[in-house]
Amino acid sequence: MKLNFKNLGFWDIAFTKTSVLFATLFLFSVWDAFADWAMNTHWAWFLVISLVLAVKPMKSVFKK
Repeated sequence: MKLNFKNLGFWDIAFTKTSVLFATLFLFSVWDAFADWAMNTHWAWFLVISLVLAVKPMKSVFKK
């Protein structure tokens, strides 16, 4: 299956990100164990993971 992401515009990406945000909030509200784990994890872990996961897309964006 070949995916063509070149047709995605600004709003498509923005809606996808917002969808992930609200799905995460949904998990917080219905799954107490997930909420407890996330609230007891130091915030720096989430920051480090987000930066590590952002490396590949940023390389692709700034690639000549």
